[in-house]
Amino acid sequence: MSRIFDALQRQETERSGGDSTALPQGPDLLRRTERRVVSRWDADGPRPASQATTSAKDGSLIDIAEAAGVAPEPGIAEVRSLIERSAVLEKLPMLQISPTAQSRLVCLTDRESPTAEAIRLLGVRLRDIRHSRPLKKVLITSTIPQEGKSTISANLACALAQSTDEKVLLVEGDLRRPSLLRMFGVDGVPGITEYIQEEGSQLSDVYGLDDAGIWILPAGETAGNPLELLQSQRLQVLMQQLTAYFDWIIIDSPPVLPLADTSIWMRMADGILLVTRQGTTEKHELQKGLEALYPNKLLGAVLNGAIASTYSGYYYQSRSSS
Repeated sequence: MSRIFDALQRQETERSGGDSTALPQGPDLLRRTERRVVSRWDADGPRPASQATTSAKDGSLIDIAEAAGVAPEPGIAEVRSLIERSAVLEKLPMLQISPTAQSRLVCLTDRESPTAEAIRLLGVRLRDIRHSRPLKKVLITSTIPQEGKSTISANLACALAQSTDEKVLLVEGDLRRPSLLRMFGVDGVPGITEYIQEEGSQLSDVYGLDDAGIWILPAGETAGNPLELLQSQRLQVLMQQLTAYFDWIIIDSPPVLPLADTSIWMRMADGILLVTRQGTTEKHELQKGLEALYPNKLLGAVLNGAIASTYSGYYYQSRSSS
């Protein structure tokens, strides 16, 4: 990667008329190049990353590297892809959020709470799993309604985005009773339903959530045929295409029982987390839920609503989680 930055520095020196004393270093240099690429995309309009073309005079990272004679290095294409992906995502419409305490988005409203810390730990565990298996599309489900799967989904997406520069997409996969947009204090906007029915483009219904640091693909208008919509080939193609733009895709799906909707999402996911709630989930319901899941994709279970233990007052006081 040092050869990439050497090429970038030579190009910046030429732009500054030969003055190398004021050159940015390391990440600042990469960010300056990224801003230049984003500006070019603002003028030309967004294009899929796989179809993006650039020219050396515009400061394209790949062409700078080629001019420096280092094009075969794999890292060059990777950095270029990251920059162009960011350019595409930055052009998507932004939604202003207004979460309240009742929304239970603790990773935004109460970041120092034990619940927020537990969600961040869940994110760490998922990253650890990535060392042993491919994992990008994570399905969050539960056995029955009211177990808190949507709360876990939204907080996990925010926690993953806060700890790194990774791009995170939250998918409102419950087309029957969507709740994620309301949780962020956003009015209904077009989403999956409209994309499937109106032949939209692959990113036409993806939005950035301002101050949350994530993107969302909403469910859209409630439809009378959600199962039929979910079985559309267009949805499967869309989910595959979205993997090129995002590092994590968190899917909030309907409960496993008694709907068939979740089985469709399971086929598209890389891994599954099952949410249960202490005092709500019955043992026989949990057993049926586990039997309905793909065992080779099950990552584990999340116990929601548990009472945090008291660590002698050293870290946190005992309090209820989400």
